[in-house]
Amino acid sequence: MKVDYNQGNLWGVDFGGTKIEGVILKSVVEPEVIFRHRVPTGSSNGYQFILQQFKELVDAMIGVAGYKPSIIGVGSPGTYVPHQKIMKNCNATVVNGNPLKEDLEELLGMEVKLANDANCFALAETKLGVVKSLYPKAKVVFGVILGTGVGGGLVVRGELLNGHHGIGGEWGHNILYPGEGPTCYCGKTGCNEQIISGPALERYYTSLTGEQKSLREIKSLFDAGADKAAEKTMKRLTEGFGKALSVVVNIVDPDVIVIGGGVSNIENVYTDSFDTLNEMMFNHGFEAPIIKAKLGDSAGVYGAALLCAKEKSYYEQS
Repeated sequence: MKVDYNQGNLWGVDFGGTKIEGVILKSVVEPEVIFRHRVPTGSSNGYQFILQQFKELVDAMIGVAGYKPSIIGVGSPGTYVPHQKIMKNCNATVVNGNPLKEDLEELLGMEVKLANDANCFALAETKLGVVKSLYPKAKVVFGVILGTGVGGGLVVRGELLNGHHGIGGEWGHNILYPGEGPTCYCGKTGCNEQIISGPALERYYTSLTGEQKSLREIKSLFDAGADKAAEKTMKRLTEGFGKALSVVVNIVDPDVIVIGGGVSNIENVYTDSFDTLNEMMFNHGFEAPIIKAKLGDSAGVYGAALLCAKEKSYYEQS
């Protein structure tokens, strides 16, 4: 099939701690991958090196497409604060404090739409992933990252809710159990990320037993029914998740909640969390679906590309 590259293609870049990946999608209606390529981030080489890696990647995309777009979406592992025009909380720490959006626009010669990687995840699962497949009429979608870290993104009527500070949907650093666990990079103790992320749960198990085990091993011990520490760890996950999620439900009451990240593979999250969630939410009767994401590692880069989509064309096709 011959592709007319100048008709509604979506360009996106997923900026991660170890790699920067780019994709060109045919359109939001036909999200066929035209080109996909990645380069190493090279954070240890400094901020200017990262910018040049972006340039190398986008130049490769232009070479294949045969044209230069006017706009590109970029998903980042941190937060862009719009009114300050700086990055915060990136795991590629050399980027923090820098005007990444403005620097990329000057370097690439195109408009850059920048969003947090969790926002990109939520957008991709809403428009191309499991939400589109199962609940295409959902108007409010909360996307949950539950893995090495805890993050989230909120999509309302097909658009990301970024907020004044660029942290819309960011539930990972709300306080869950005050004073528990180590101090997080956010500056607090007891936030969601330090309680129900994969590494936090593994640390909790070690604190009970003195043994280091992966979350998968802990889950296997729980399933076998002979390890009290594993039982406590799984209960900490499901009760903590239910309590943390109830705050979001009470505020935005999403139609669908979609979960990605390594911890999302633990089926108890989708079942045992409901008792706590029902207890903590306002009307004690949670009925919205909580579903597992389906796009996997592609969600970030697809979501970045979707930042450039024209919302009208999306809803006309819905």
